Amino acid sequence: MKLRSTPEGVIVEDPERGRWVSLPQAGDMLALLAGGTEARAEVASHTESVAGDESAAADPAKAGLPFTARSLRAFSLWPAHYEGSARMLVKRFFPPPVQRAAAAYERVTRRTFPPFKPNKRFYEVPAFYVGNHAAMLADGEEMPWPSHTDYLDFELELAFVLARPLADPSPAEAREAIGGWLVLNDWSAREVQAEEVRHGVFGPAVKSKTFANSVGCDVLSAEEMPDWTAARGRVRIDGEIWCEGGTAGPAHDVGEMLAYAAAGERLEPGDVISTGTMPGCCGLELDRWIQPGQTVELEIDGIGTLSNRIGPKR
Repeated sequence: MKLRSTPEGVIVEDPERGRWVSLPQAGDMLALLAGGTEARAEVASHTESVAGDESAAADPAKAGLPFTARSLRAFSLWPAHYEGSARMLVKRFFPPPVQRAAAAYERVTRRTFPPFKPNKRFYEVPAFYVGNHAAMLADGEEMPWPSHTDYLDFELELAFVLARPLADPSPAEAREAIGGWLVLNDWSAREVQAEEVRHGVFGPAVKSKTFANSVGCDVLSAEEMPDWTAARGRVRIDGEIWCEGGTAGPAHDVGEMLAYAAAGERLEPGDVISTGTMPGCCGLELDRWIQPGQTVELEIDGIGTLSNRIGPKR
C-alpha cells in the first residue's frame, strides 16, 4: 500500500483505477503505519468501497513531507560504494602525490589501493552518522546551493521510517518496527567531505552532510517490500539517466542496523533510517557534477520519485 500526506490528510493510491483516494478520517501517516496490516486492511476495504465514487478522489499534487521526522540516521552498507567514493575523493580532491601513489599502485598491481577498501570494522558493525532531520526538503522544493561548497552532490538512498519504539531490540524485533519505505536524497558537499576524511574530524558528518536531505512524498508500507535487498533505482538529471543501481549485497541487514542503532538508547516512531547510497548512484562515483538550475530526480521502483531543482550559487 502506497500512502501520501496532503494538507487534507493521508491519501492512498488506488493503482487499479489510476487515482488517489481520500480516507474517511484525515488520519496521521505514522499512526496508520503503526496500526499494521489490520489498519491497512481497513484502508484497502475503504478504497474498494468507494471505487465508483468520484468525490472520493484526492489530489496527489498537494503533497509535501510525508511526516515530521523525529531524527535521521544514515548508514553505509555497500563496499562498492565505499571503494568507488574513496577512489574519486582522492582523484579529485587529494594532493597530487597521494593521487599518483594510489593510481600507480592500482595500475601496477591491478588491485584496489588498500586505503580505498572498507576496514574490518565496516563488516563487524554497521557504520552510520546522525544527520540533520530538521533540514529535510520535500519533493518539488528547491535545493538551495550551500555557500560552503562548489561540489554539491546527490545520493540515491532507500530509507524507512519507524512506526514503533525500539530499545535494545533483537534484529528480528527491530525489523518489526519498520513502518514504511521511502526515497531519500542525502545531499553532500564533496570537497568538504574530502577534508574531513583527510583530517579525521568525526567522520563524514561535520559539514559535508548536515546541511540538507530530501525525502519523497510517497511511503510504501512495510509488507509491500518483503525483500529490501531487491530494490532498484535510478537518477535522472534534467530527464537524462545518469546512473542506475540496486540494494543487493549489503554488508548488514536492516535488523542488524536497527539493533545496533537502538543499543543502549531508545528509537521512536518518526525516526528515519537510510540504508545508504546505492553503489554507483552518486555524482562522486561518476565524477560528474550537478550545476545550478538542473533538476535532480531520484526514483526507486515500486515507491516513486523525488525531484528537486538546484538553486543558484550564493
